[in-house]
Amino acid sequence: MPAYFVTGTDTDAGKTLASAGLLARARREGLTTLGLKPIASGSEATPDGLRNADALALQAESVPAVDYTTINPYAFAPAIAPHLAARRAGVEVRLADLTGWLRPLLALERDLTLVEGAGGWRVPLNDDEDLAELALAMELPVILVVGLRLGCLSHARLTAEAITASGLRLAGWIGSLVDPGLSFDAAADDALYQDNLATLARTLPAPCLGVIPRLAADAPAAMAAAAADHLELPDAH
Repeated sequence: MPAYFVTGTDTDAGKTLASAGLLARARREGLTTLGLKPIASGSEATPDGLRNADALALQAESVPAVDYTTINPYAFAPAIAPHLAARRAGVEVRLADLTGWLRPLLALERDLTLVEGAGGWRVPLNDDEDLAELALAMELPVILVVGLRLGCLSHARLTAEAITASGLRLAGWIGSLVDPGLSFDAAADDALYQDNLATLARTLPAPCLGVIPRLAADAPAAMAAAAADHLELPDAH
């Protein structure tokens, strides 16, 4: 099973929950796993340095275990666009640096490796490069996480079009219920909810790998395990 790049329709679409859930599902099947977060803003100061909650969730689902800096080489404190957070920290993140970091990790040949992006597909790395170029440089198939909220139908289709236009394979999409309301509240209007999901299934050029509902768990490991119940692993081909 190859490595995949995980992107979302927007910030807070549910990329980390989906990624951790896929890794947890793989672990249940006895597979080795590795979850990576190249760049993360919104990190907390700890005695060991800045730590990002999303990266920690991926680290917890990576078996055999690896250290934090392997998972997340660039962590920044402000919860703002990563390239702006890096600028405030006096750091320039270059695509060449990220490809140099990622290449030996992909050579580890874990059964499932997920590289989670930041924000949406075209989030900037710096003034000249964006994070999508990492997926392109490494020729990674892409998993799209659709934050299920009003407006996501257009966001999902535009993102899928951008991914396929770049020449990369869209390996699958995952729905993540992040904003229950009239459009995506099965309890309020199940017919509308199902119609919206059917629209995504019909218009996105890749299989649905699952739909994650709102989960009662709150601890990261419990959230990952609960998400895994609603997911299936992508087809490597």
